[in-house]
Amino acid sequence: RDTALAQIMRLVEEAQGSRAPVQRLADRIAGVFVPIVIALAIAAFVIWFDLGPAPASLFGTVAFVTVLIIACPCALGLATPTAIMVGTGRGADRGVLVKGGNALEAAAALDVVVLDKTGTVTEGKPAVIEVLTRGKADGVEPLDEDAVLFYAAAVERLSEHPLGEAIVREAETRGLELAEAGDFEAREGRGASAMVDGRRVAVGSAAYLIELGVDIGPFTDPIDTLAAKARTPVLVAVDGQPAGLLGLADPIKPSAVGAVRQLSKMGHHVIMVTGDIRKAAIAVAGEVGVDDVESGMLPAGKVAVIRRLQAQGKRVAMVGDGVNDAPALAAADVGIAIGTGTDVAIEAADILLMSGDLRSAVTALELARRTMRTIRQNLFWAFAYNVVGIPIAAGALYPLSGVLLSPVLASAAMAFSSVTVVSNSLRLRRFIPTFAT
Repeated sequence: RDTALAQIMRLVEEAQGSRAPVQRLADRIAGVFVPIVIALAIAAFVIWFDLGPAPASLFGTVAFVTVLIIACPCALGLATPTAIMVGTGRGADRGVLVKGGNALEAAAALDVVVLDKTGTVTEGKPAVIEVLTRGKADGVEPLDEDAVLFYAAAVERLSEHPLGEAIVREAETRGLELAEAGDFEAREGRGASAMVDGRRVAVGSAAYLIELGVDIGPFTDPIDTLAAKARTPVLVAVDGQPAGLLGLADPIKPSAVGAVRQLSKMGHHVIMVTGDIRKAAIAVAGEVGVDDVESGMLPAGKVAVIRRLQAQGKRVAMVGDGVNDAPALAAADVGIAIGTGTDVAIEAADILLMSGDLRSAVTALELARRTMRTIRQNLFWAFAYNVVGIPIAAGALYPLSGVLLSPVLASAAMAFSSVTVVSNSLRLRRFIPTFAT
């Protein structure tokens, strides 16, 4: 298996050797450039031979050769790849790995940035903050906090969900000895159930328990209270009866507020998607400054959000870190994976952030804009050089100055055009992002 360093080197090499879509424009122009230049050189020779002063053949030959020398397509050919090479290298220096030039070009023209909540906006390390139990009712003997955690952890130990891992950690912290669970059933993004000590235990969202026919009425108000405090409510039912409510909190990343503010400042519409209930999602969004929230999202729902935005003509980036984010990362115009996330998410993304700092996503988009601006500058100078240089080489200034450009000077000008493009691309090495560290 490749080491992390080897994987980074491979990604950088592949990106530097890739071709951005804008390169195809330069290639098409270069494809017709040579025959056009030859035609112009022949036309210059004919005009000088027919209309030029004596010796007309010498003037015509000099003009013919000078046009061929000065009109080199090298600058056009270097405009895109040099900028991509320097830009992706600078990105790697800043902990941003771009998988190809097409990702850079797409990232420079985004309209919407969609952020997953868990692990992207938040730390992705939820913890159990509150354990609420049900009072005695209808002859049902209530469970104490440890008993609720005991049953919940026994089920969630078979789950790989971050919330489930947090429940297991809390049970272990309290010194509870977890029982073996059997007949385990999981519903993606909703919850799970299993047999624990001969009792059927269900753990999950309110919607999940309602599907199972559990009356969650005793916990309706506590659920709203937890959600208002940006805590994720997880219900526990035993033998079809609501037994307890767990309130989990996932700390917001310190970098999230500044990153969201800068993304908005750059003109991006920022949306947060999450599987949480709406009240909890709105509470988190309010803390980081996100105005638009899509809550209760399963993996397919996140993809649907991306597709809906694209159908509206929007160019969309998705930023995520988990297995649940992989389909949305693949569906987006640009998928940006947090490097601390899962291998599946990293593989599905176009841009990989080596750190879990959301500000690195801002750096990636700023770098993409700067690289594309450099490419456009390179193409402009390459075109401008040929538009100005070819007429001068053909003798356009001779009637005014009596001087015909020397082939030697034409060759120097040709070399200078390539040096100009390369030098402009190398300016990307001095790129400093808004959140420089």
